[in-house]
Amino acid sequence: QVRLVESGGGLVQPGGSLRLSCAASGIIFSLYAMGWYRQAPGKQRELVATITSGGSTTYTDSVKGRFTISGDNAKRTVFLQMNSLKPEDTATYYCKADLRTLAAGRGDYWGQGIQVTVSS
Repeated sequence: QVRLVESGGGLVQPGGSLRLSCAASGIIFSLYAMGWYRQAPGKQRELVATITSGGSTTYTDSVKGRFTISGDNAKRTVFLQMNSLKPEDTATYYCKADLRTLAAGRGDYWGQGIQVTVSS
């Protein structure tokens, strides 16, 4: 019953900005962390940024200083503010949640992915 739904992707010119959102719904007993991953054609999926329910964040080196991850625990929503976008940021972005349910225990849940294209 857990679902993660991403929104906010699209086409943007180099140097532009986008803000991604991911909302988790369903019967969630404990939410430990959420994060963003991305996958470009022909490449492996890579971690972009993570945030714990306590507010601790991590970023991959290539986005440090440009991207900011934040969250709203009450709404069980995570955001990714992406500034100074580069063509190499083009990818499908996936939201992930580390959480616990009664039925399945602790595990990772994934959104369906949303496209971000940076091109002039």
